[in-house]
Amino acid sequence: MTTNPTTDSTTTDGNGTTTSARGTANIWPAFRYRDAKAAIAFLRSAFGFEVTAEYTNPEDPGLVDHAELTWPGGGGIMLGSARDDGSVMSDVGIASGSVYIAVDDVDALFDRAVAAGSTVVSGPSEKDYGSRDFSVTDPEGVLWNFGTYRGARRG
Repeated sequence: MTTNPTTDSTTTDGNGTTTSARGTANIWPAFRYRDAKAAIAFLRSAFGFEVTAEYTNPEDPGLVDHAELTWPGGGGIMLGSARDDGSVMSDVGIASGSVYIAVDDVDALFDRAVAAGSTVVSGPSEKDYGSRDFSVTDPEGVLWNFGTYRGARRG
């Protein structure tokens, strides 16, 4: 079994269930962008993602085959250049979902995102589920949601 470098420890039971310890990220949303290099620069500037891997296409260095950007609080995203090859990942922008990322300082991140050129969908506001959230789109139309909600407590 291969462990994720952001994982402190990983165990697998006999049923194939993987359990990871503190600070792990087992879900990595993946995106395609028309201009992946510009998207990477924007995501770093607007939201604070950190680039941990970027592999350009050897035949066309303007294309990103795969990139990983980590979130300072744990986890991250993967992205690459959209290709006009008819695959499900050839479409870009808002689809049937979006990303929600839990943060401590919603207002500071909102200000940073707006200053970097995000389009505001909804500004910071208190939600009835006990969170303070905001939503923005990036230059290619991907919807990003940030807030203080960290999921329902188990048990």
